[in-house]
Amino acid sequence: PVPLVGRFEPRFLELPPEVLVATLQDHQRYFPVRVGGGALAPLFVAVANIESKDPPQVRAGNERVVRPRLADAAFFYAADRKATLDSRRAALAAVTFQAKLGSLADKSARITALAVQIARTTGGNATHAQRAAELAKCDLLTAMVGEFPELQGVMGRYYALKDGEADEVAAALAEQYLPRFAGDALPATGAGLAVAVADKLDTLVGIFAIGQKPTGAKDPYGLRRAALGVLRILIETGVSLDLRELIRVALDSVRADVMRLQEGTLPFSAAEKGSVPSFDALPNDIYDYMMERLRAWYLESHAGMTTEMFDAVLDTRPASPLDFDDRLRALEAFLKLPDAASLTAANKRIANILRKAGEQPSPRVDPSLLTDPNERALATGLEELRQDVERLVTARRYAEALTKLAALRPAVDAFFDHVLVMAEDVRIRANRLALLAALQKLFLHMAN
Repeated sequence: PVPLVGRFEPRFLELPPEVLVATLQDHQRYFPVRVGGGALAPLFVAVANIESKDPPQVRAGNERVVRPRLADAAFFYAADRKATLDSRRAALAAVTFQAKLGSLADKSARITALAVQIARTTGGNATHAQRAAELAKCDLLTAMVGEFPELQGVMGRYYALKDGEADEVAAALAEQYLPRFAGDALPATGAGLAVAVADKLDTLVGIFAIGQKPTGAKDPYGLRRAALGVLRILIETGVSLDLRELIRVALDSVRADVMRLQEGTLPFSAAEKGSVPSFDALPNDIYDYMMERLRAWYLESHAGMTTEMFDAVLDTRPASPLDFDDRLRALEAFLKLPDAASLTAANKRIANILRKAGEQPSPRVDPSLLTDPNERALATGLEELRQDVERLVTARRYAEALTKLAALRPAVDAFFDHVLVMAEDVRIRANRLALLAALQKLFLHMAN
């Protein structure tokens, strides 16, 4: 391989740097060149596959090839700037997003409603989120994005700034597609976060709603990436949102559009009209699908995490992905405590006893029926800790709550060593089962 430095006219540096990189690197397979401060230089590095006898001729040939590509990009950029993004909104209705889910205008309307709700819930600027969602797909109709699809969102940001839109609105147009791949950056603005989550959830919910969820290795709509993108955003930016509620709201909007299209002549045939799945089961199906993506992410990127730990938290069905993360990290820390093995074994034993008992525990523990000093000690310790643990759980301070429960280990061990739970006296037996159920309930506040 023989590298050669070529040049292009400095006037092309007036183009957004992403356009130059897309032209030189992605389309021509050249290396763009940056100067010390990071700005692009009017240079590129091409690589020949042999040592040429006439390097200037090879250099000139590469320069001759790249010049019209840059000229086309400059033409597209100038042409696009003659119309505002807002003026393109009406044309979104003529572009199909997905035949059974409507046009880009339909999708934009659904994204807007969801993004506004997210912004309000997170304390963001709902006005900026609404405006960003309204303009989010407009740059797809520009000549530049038509030629360079990888610049979707990026060009929207440049055009929005040129149109005089707010900085946060412009930034959100680029951030709506983040994260694009594993390890990619996340939205940095409130509007960007709202639109990114809304866009991905709308796609995810919509494709599930028309019965085209991924199977095996096929994922034509990138739903795995969309699901993990939503989860990463909510967990890594520390935003606590009710995922179940977001799915429900997104599904309501999708349902309305699907039914409207279904009642028309297109795009459903008679056979297809019966193929749309029941909407009733979809919220749980979508939640479960996203949790499986979350499981894969944790196991791949978090050393020491096990599928058993994940399942223990998943059993509590946390609504917020951030809450899920808090519980999982607390459980990970708890399992490193010296008392953890004994308590987890006791918790399994309690679950087995309650399951095999074949009878309901008493609704509450009756102190007058605590006949053994070991069960009285456990009941006293449990009552002393209960309010503190519940307060910590409400505050989502799970690690502290589990640490407090670890203090019960001596009393739990003594109870199982000296107390017969399935006593012959029905009232004492029911009371002891109630004591175990109360202990189990405290653990189940955090993980199973």
